[in-house]
Amino acid sequence: MFRHTTLRYATLALLLAGALFQALTAGYFGLEILTEILILAMLVLALDIVAGFGGMVSLCHGALMGVGAYAFTILSTSAGIAPPIAMGGAVALSGAIAWIIGAICSRSHGIYFIMATLAFGQMAYSYVFEAPIFGGDDGLSGIRRLDLSLIGLNLNDSRTFALFCLVLLGAVYGAAVLILRSGLGRSFSGVMHNEQRMRALGLTVWRVKADVFGLSGMIAGLAGTLAAQHIMYISPGLLTWTVSGEALVVVILGGLGTLVGPLVGAAAFVVLKHEISGITPYWHLAVGLILIGVVMSRSNGIFGWIEKRWGARLDRRLADATRSQDQKEVTTDA
Repeated sequence: MFRHTTLRYATLALLLAGALFQALTAGYFGLEILTEILILAMLVLALDIVAGFGGMVSLCHGALMGVGAYAFTILSTSAGIAPPIAMGGAVALSGAIAWIIGAICSRSHGIYFIMATLAFGQMAYSYVFEAPIFGGDDGLSGIRRLDLSLIGLNLNDSRTFALFCLVLLGAVYGAAVLILRSGLGRSFSGVMHNEQRMRALGLTVWRVKADVFGLSGMIAGLAGTLAAQHIMYISPGLLTWTVSGEALVVVILGGLGTLVGPLVGAAAFVVLKHEISGITPYWHLAVGLILIGVVMSRSNGIFGWIEKRWGARLDRRLADATRSQDQKEVTTDA
């Protein structure tokens, strides 16, 4: 079962403090980078739930994110539905499609599961690219952000929108923790470790996989609605397999199956991309070399390396401090 350690709480606090500092002090460009990090962090959280805790390595989460973006855009522009309702509808549609994909692919494993999800993602990309309603290669524009003027918020302001995305990311992280700690999440983890045993215990394995994949798809869809509102323009490129591949790279870079690690990976990836691209157009090469170094270190990403090196030390110091305090209380009582 997923649990937080002292180091994980400390890392979350540090990430939150850094995001708030950036949101309150940065200029326009810094706010755009922060918003990009927050939306990517939401997508990789969705991927980490299924890949890190269920072994379902998906290459269609970019497409699910694109479904959320396109559904929100069509509902809020062409259909004239209010953006909050359109946002909810887009998230629900992404979750429903993800549930169907999870149910169909539930009996496949390893490379076969990866290729099946890749096929679904490519089918979605091809359909969006060819269908006139989605604007083809030209994409869609004229996207409106949520109107929260009733509570005094103007999401057309970059700072306010970044803080809005930060609040939603916090809510998504909390929801992910609840999912993993629930009976469904524990069953999902059990399926990853020993599927045959869980099936022998009477668990409907395909349903568990589909349910968690559907919830993960809802989070990816939410990230898509925010991506559409952020740029106010979407194109079929949002559904390509490279978006899913990039998300998988971020999860591995940060730390698979930790929830905290993907957040670290998202921040590191976006910052590296923008800093290195200012020096050379071959920034992918630098990120690739870093990823190879992380993998070859046999640590579970950046956060996994930190956790392995410092986590045990922090927990040991905390245990020693607790033991010392208990001994003092026993001496005082005596």
